Amino acid sequence: MLNDVNIYQKNKQDGAKKRASSFWTTKKNQKKSLMSDAADMYIDYLINTKNSSPKTIENYQFWIWKAIEYFNDPYIEDIKLIDILQYRKDLAKRELSKKTINYYIIALRSFFKFLLKHDIDCISPEKIEIAKIPRTPVNFLTEDEISVLLTMPQRHTNDPLLRARDEVILHILYGSGLRVSELIWLKRDQYIIWEKQFSIVGKWWKLRSVFFRKEALEKLNKYLVWREDDYDPLIISLSKNSYGHSLSRNTIEAIVKKYANLAGIEKKVTPHTLRHTYATMLLKNWADIRSVQALLGHSSIVTTQIYTHVDDKFLKHVHDLLD
Repeated sequence: MLNDVNIYQKNKQDGAKKRASSFWTTKKNQKKSLMSDAADMYIDYLINTKNSSPKTIENYQFWIWKAIEYFNDPYIEDIKLIDILQYRKDLAKRELSKKTINYYIIALRSFFKFLLKHDIDCISPEKIEIAKIPRTPVNFLTEDEISVLLTMPQRHTNDPLLRARDEVILHILYGSGLRVSELIWLKRDQYIIWEKQFSIVGKWWKLRSVFFRKEALEKLNKYLVWREDDYDPLIISLSKNSYGHSLSRNTIEAIVKKYANLAGIEKKVTPHTLRHTYATMLLKNWADIRSVQALLGHSSIVTTQIYTHVDDKFLKHVHDLLD
C-alpha cells in the first residue's frame, strides 16, 4: 500500500493547492462541489491547520482518493448514506479485513466532518457507522523470553557495529516503549551521552519524555563509539547501498523477527510486541496506569487499560487496596 500511497501523494497533493482556491470560489458562487476539489482542501487542511503527521496525510489521501475513484468523482451533495453502505460492501468483496475497511470509512467520516464545519452541504458523518471489531488479546513476551531475546545479537552476529546496532534496537524498543516510527525518527543530536531522559515528538506530534534503562544506555553508548560517521539518524542502515540512511519499518520488523526466531520464541514477535511487553512489565511491577499512559504516549486512558487484563495480579493488587 505504501507504493500506492506515494503515487497518490505525488499525483494528487501536487495539484491540491492549485485547485484549492477554485473550491472556495465554487462554494462562494453556490455551485455544487466536486468531491476531488473538496478532498484537495481537506488534505491542505490536514497539512497546514491540523499539522497532521506525514503518515496520517499519506493514508488519508490514499483512502479518500480511493473513494473518489469508486464514486467517479461525484458532487459532494449527491453522495448519500446508501452509497457509503454499498462502498463498504464492495470493499468487503475485495477480502479486506473489517479493521482495514474501518480505516477507509473513518477517513470519509473525518472528511465529511470537515465539510460540515465549513458549511458544505453533505451527509451527516454521525450516521456513518464504524464496524465493531473484537479486541484482540495483547501479545507480549514473558520475562524469560525477553531476557533470551536481548542476548541474541551478541550470540549470533559477528560484525561489531551491526551487533551493537541490533542490540540497541531491541533494548530501546523494549526498555523505553517507543513505537517503531518513533525509533526511526530519532536523531543523533537528540541524545545526550549518559542522559537517561530525553524528549521526542510522537504520534499526533505530541511531545513526551522517554526514559532509557541503564542497560539500554550502555548499549547505546557502545554503539555510538563504533559509529565513525556523522549521519543524522540515531539508528542507521549499514547496507552498502543505503549506508547512513534511516532504517525502514520493514527492516526493523525483520530484525526483531530474526532474533525472535533465533531465540526459539514460537509466538509472533514484532516491534509492537516489545512495546506491549514494556507496558505489561511496568504494570506487573505496580506502576500506576496514568504513568504508563504518559510513558506510552496514549491519548486516552482506555487504550492503556488493555494492559490491565493481561495479568490478574494487577487487578488483585488494585482490589486489595480496599482491605
